[in-house]
Amino acid sequence: MDATVPDGFVEVADESTLREEGRTVASADGTPVVVFHHEGEFRAVNNRCPHMGFPLSEGSVDEGVLTCEWHHARFELSCGDTFDPWADDVESYPVEVVDGTVYVDPDPQRDEPPAVHWAERLEDGLEQNLRLVLAKSAIGLQRAGVDPVEPFETAVVFGTKYREGGWSSGLTILTALQNRLPDLDAADRERALYQGLVQVASDCADQPPKFDQEAFEATDVPFSRLKAWFRENVEVRDADGAERVLRTAVAADCTPEQLTEMLTAAATDHRYLDTGHRFDHLNKATEALDHIGWDHPETADVLASLVRGLAMAERSEELSSWRQPDDLAGRSAESFDRLDEMVAEGEGTEWTEPDDFTDRLHSEEPEDVYAALDDAIRGGATVEQLASAVAFAAGKRVAQFSTANEFNDWNTVHHTFTYANAVHRAAQRAPTTELYRGVYDAATNVYLDRFLNTPPAPEPSIDESADPDAAIRELLHCFEMEGEVNAAGAHAANFLDAGGDPERLKAELGGALLREDTGFHTFQALEAGLRQFDRRDDPAERRVLATAVARYLAAHYPTRREREQTYSIASRLHEGERIHEASDGAAGTADD
Repeated sequence: MDATVPDGFVEVADESTLREEGRTVASADGTPVVVFHHEGEFRAVNNRCPHMGFPLSEGSVDEGVLTCEWHHARFELSCGDTFDPWADDVESYPVEVVDGTVYVDPDPQRDEPPAVHWAERLEDGLEQNLRLVLAKSAIGLQRAGVDPVEPFETAVVFGTKYREGGWSSGLTILTALQNRLPDLDAADRERALYQGLVQVASDCADQPPKFDQEAFEATDVPFSRLKAWFRENVEVRDADGAERVLRTAVAADCTPEQLTEMLTAAATDHRYLDTGHRFDHLNKATEALDHIGWDHPETADVLASLVRGLAMAERSEELSSWRQPDDLAGRSAESFDRLDEMVAEGEGTEWTEPDDFTDRLHSEEPEDVYAALDDAIRGGATVEQLASAVAFAAGKRVAQFSTANEFNDWNTVHHTFTYANAVHRAAQRAPTTELYRGVYDAATNVYLDRFLNTPPAPEPSIDESADPDAAIRELLHCFEMEGEVNAAGAHAANFLDAGGDPERLKAELGGALLREDTGFHTFQALEAGLRQFDRRDDPAERRVLATAVARYLAAHYPTRREREQTYSIASRLHEGERIHEASDGAAGTADD
């Protein structure tokens, strides 16, 4: 053996002692290392099991396999590769013996940088629905400086390819959280990515992959014909035919606005599909493409994931609530027949929302609601303006939801609000005359939800002298308790009354959400509420929407927080804590 110690190698053990004892633990420049003498060779790996940090020096070695004694993760000793994908590979280190002393290089040149490693592990976590791996990947990618759009893109592509049922709640949650990332601090951005990834993996876990239809060879078909074909196929519930048409439209380089128009036309040919979920999914798919690019190679797959849901959805005109005691579907159709005429009448006129418009949309009489909408269109209201006004009216229903109702009734006002928000977002992207139908559907549901404001929850009293810090503390306390719905709304409102920073309020609401094992609707409620909050300048309207979000979150907290526990474990592992020695976050680091 050459008597010169290679550069970077650190002394860890006496050769004869290690041969006799079989293993030793050392700190090599701060790296916890366990060195084994096995089958005549010296092997060194990181002493922290990559699964949950248990000392591998406590494990067993047999036939070249190192087994952790805590969760029985197994590793090929010479290279550190794992037999168990949920555990991750353990770092291995080069070993040299010089003049009877064993040396280890604790910082060898790695084959791949952390960003590459965690991107690969992200795919493993999605494919095998491994929650801890997803948490580690989200944290590792964020801390490696990877743009959050990259793991988001990976999950979107995975979720649309490996779920036969198409776009669903997981991808909706992922996109909603991606939309809200700018509100959050660094740790909560990690949480947001992790929460979204978990939802996508869970959605796909028990689903077969989606097998795609192909675009037509003819891509020179006019857009108007493609749009008509698409609507016809959705109308007769032919999802395969509709998918071929949609893929042809993508192959023909139809613009994002045209593709949105095609989808929204079919989504509003019938009333309020699947209690609004189908349109909300449509909106989130287009928002996902805003993040990853409409020229993405998988654009057709993303949009095609919507088709089966649109074709097979429940159509609300078939429900008794839309037919009895008032034929609301029929009354909507009367306005739809006059849309072109009403829009033409309003051309050249600039509409200003009347002060009593929300009250008219909250009327006890359906004709008052339809008359308000008809008058607005004749007065020049664009589809975006009208959709915005209806979205606020729907949000106010949530702010005034009476806790005297059954708990599940929260879903009813919630669905109306998120649907109205989705229609508003589509109107900003592709403001077609046909999309007014979605606005009418949202307003019809605002009317149907009127009894859920009986009696209406009291509007929080204005308190400009409130202490913003105290208001935030009390708001977060409400999320820890049951039955604090109205108090939560009041604290959010009073925070704004006292001049509290709206950005802080959004960050606190988002952070509180991300620590819960909350469900699909709560993620939707936060995202839709804060989006509508952001686009308004009127302090009174912003106050109502903040009240709505805070009340909805408080009604659905607290939860078991299993997902937060997994995130906490992953974060502490990244920080080098000894998870096996303490569970309260106060453990020492592995190189103490």
